[in-house]
Amino acid sequence: MTLNFRNAASAIALVALAACNNTGGGEARDSIHAVGSSTVYPFATRVAEAYTRNTGNPSPLIESTGTGGGMALFCAGVGADTPDIANASRRMKPGEFETCVENGVDSVTEIQVGMDGIAFAAANGGIDFDLTPEIVYRAIAASPYGEEQTAEMWSDIDPSLPEKPILVYGPPATSGTRDALVELVLMPGCEAGEGMAELEESDEDAFEAICTEVRTDGAYVEQGEQDNLIVQKIEGNADAIGVFGYSYLEENLDRIHGLTVNGVEPTYENISSFNYIGARPLFIYVKNAHLDAIPGLREFITEWSNSWGSDGPLTAVGLVPNPEDVMARSNAAASEFTPLTASDLQ
Repeated sequence: MTLNFRNAASAIALVALAACNNTGGGEARDSIHAVGSSTVYPFATRVAEAYTRNTGNPSPLIESTGTGGGMALFCAGVGADTPDIANASRRMKPGEFETCVENGVDSVTEIQVGMDGIAFAAANGGIDFDLTPEIVYRAIAASPYGEEQTAEMWSDIDPSLPEKPILVYGPPATSGTRDALVELVLMPGCEAGEGMAELEESDEDAFEAICTEVRTDGAYVEQGEQDNLIVQKIEGNADAIGVFGYSYLEENLDRIHGLTVNGVEPTYENISSFNYIGARPLFIYVKNAHLDAIPGLREFITEWSNSWGSDGPLTAVGLVPNPEDVMARSNAAASEFTPLTASDLQ
């Protein structure tokens, strides 16, 4: 009964969406709407500019809401008042997929548009030392290895580190960059601690809290979904470190520099080879029910595929192209729009 109701609601929304766009009524939407990751945002806006220039169609609306916030908006339903695309700096979570399906968004295409890296950076002439996952974890975890957080200076973590206050500007909990920071850096740093493997076996919830919760005493400062603001903050404070997508580092190398992690610099080459620990994939999710109802949506996705190659315009603003096998899958997805399944996300 519930399933039939959901399908009926989805069908009604689709009819309304098609009708409003075909009749030119007051509710019509003739432009594309994308929401989501602040990391994907600069790439999406470049694609939008090229799409408008090449087609003459209205400029797509690209909103930087954070990956988590974008997924919530995207999965809210089908219809002209919902986004067509979710930009994401991490993969869709199984729970988000379930929410999509529950709300009638039961045909979604996942496309990996390229790669990026979580960069740690500081002002040129500012603080500079080699990070490790353990150092980062011990510096910003709320309860490192289950103990009280007492580190105020980097030297409190290791006497060889600078005698400077710990001040890290980074993404909020709604950001895909924060999720990647947890998965790629904090979790490995936490897992390296004595007794943590045993804790994971005995109390998984406690283990996750200890490994993922970030301190709130001012040493780690959330800066919303505007990564450019983090760049400004660290440029103005020689002792501060910022955490954001690699593309923002590359665009501002005249003002800031990247910090090494495990002795490896955050560079295009090190991300593409996965030598850099913070390398991560970037995605867009397309609402297939909108493909023929929103004018130009298929063409906009084609513009993405025309832009993400190794010699494409997005590499000039920091996008790291996919490996060849992934590139082939992405090109196919951008033309065939094969629906994502729950098993794909396992």
